[in-house]
Amino acid sequence: MEVTLNRYIEITPEIRGGKPRIAGTRITVADIAMMYLQMGQSLELIAGKYDLPLASVYAAMAYYYDRQAEIEQQMQADEAFVNALMHSRPSRLQAKLKALRGE
Repeated sequence: MEVTLNRYIEITPEIRGGKPRIAGTRITVADIAMMYLQMGQSLELIAGKYDLPLASVYAAMAYYYDRQAEIEQQMQADEAFVNALMHSRPSRLQAKLKALRGE
């Protein structure tokens, strides 16, 4: 049996932090899963929108389902990092708006 996902999915430490992504792009497996599962976009729409081979988008979802717990954990860690960063460094725009409102 020949495994062909490696044709579509690659991991390179210096690109997107080593997250699995569609070969030749910066679009991660997690990006595809989020667009498909959370945003409700069809795989055909995603492929067309980003000019990707349809097989690569399906391969990304197959890769996601094979490693769902691991990828979900990384997505949650990324979200927690962003939230912590947002709270530790408030937006200058938000600060200006608060100042204008007298808060």
